[in-house]
Amino acid sequence: MLTKTLARCAGAAAMAVCAVAGPAMAQWQPDKPINIIVPWSAGGSTDQVTRVVAPILEEALGTPVVVVNQPGASGSIGTKAALDAPRDGYTWTANAIANNATYAVTGLVEDTSIEDYHIYLHVANVPVISVNADAPYQDFGELLEAMKADDSVTVGTAGVNSSGGMALAAINEAAGDDVKARMVTYDGGNPAVLATAAGETMVTTQLAVEQTEMIRAGKIRPLAVLSDGELIIEGLDPIPPITNWLSDMHVAPDYFGVFIPVGAPQEVYDTVDKIWAEQVMNSETLMSYATERGAVFAPSFGEEAMDRAMPVVVAEACARVTRGEAVVDPSEIGIDCPAGE
Repeated sequence: MLTKTLARCAGAAAMAVCAVAGPAMAQWQPDKPINIIVPWSAGGSTDQVTRVVAPILEEALGTPVVVVNQPGASGSIGTKAALDAPRDGYTWTANAIANNATYAVTGLVEDTSIEDYHIYLHVANVPVISVNADAPYQDFGELLEAMKADDSVTVGTAGVNSSGGMALAAINEAAGDDVKARMVTYDGGNPAVLATAAGETMVTTQLAVEQTEMIRAGKIRPLAVLSDGELIIEGLDPIPPITNWLSDMHVAPDYFGVFIPVGAPQEVYDTVDKIWAEQVMNSETLMSYATERGAVFAPSFGEEAMDRAMPVVVAEACARVTRGEAVVDPSEIGIDCPAGE
């Protein structure tokens, strides 16, 4: 079952509920709408889950919570817009935590790190390698051989810094840098998946939650999940782990969430902490979304969220160094790579 790593976190979310117990704290009562900037196009993984969580927050806060799509430059344009907005608690952002934590490493957003946010995680997502329904490959091993042979295999992703782009890079690294497949970039995960379904590209490595509709419709076929355990999606056959073919490949859960830049009044964070513990971490709607879409229900905040996030943050930041994509040493933003990275 997906994943062995995530299984070790079981029960941790329940413990976080206790974290908000203690002295009474000021209740924030926003007097205008809150904007959550999703730095990707509509329909992708970040957009999907943010639109599930936004109504929960809206009801609890008593004010509109508006999801604003602002895609471009692998999610960095919308992220920078959120960081540049007034730090008054009314502009948040949403993404995969590894993106926000490593934009500085690739130079997409200067002088930023995970320390710039109070983080609120909700699900963990995993990339799936799927092919167009008419593609000849019956398993990932066959596809991998074709990807090594020449550059005729095209892979649709949302860009180098997207989950799909990082997944393709990770496959290349695990395969010994022998992958010659060509990446074709789109403005979000949903357009990338639709391109593969339409035959515009042969493969997509985007997240499971972005692919489930097209898998169920028979437009694409999943061959492997980037995990050390099979992926179970309601109503579909289990998707085998990539470690069946690349046994030494390191995989880390990719956590998604909403992030409030630091600098707002403390009552903002105290109030959202309480809502996260009492509403989001018990949300049946979010649980159903995760079950149906192939995500893992894993809400957390504060120190627990930081502890969960760091393995994938370190893995992605240091992989950028290994691949020659880093323009800033991860140590400059507080990330220490293992020896040899």
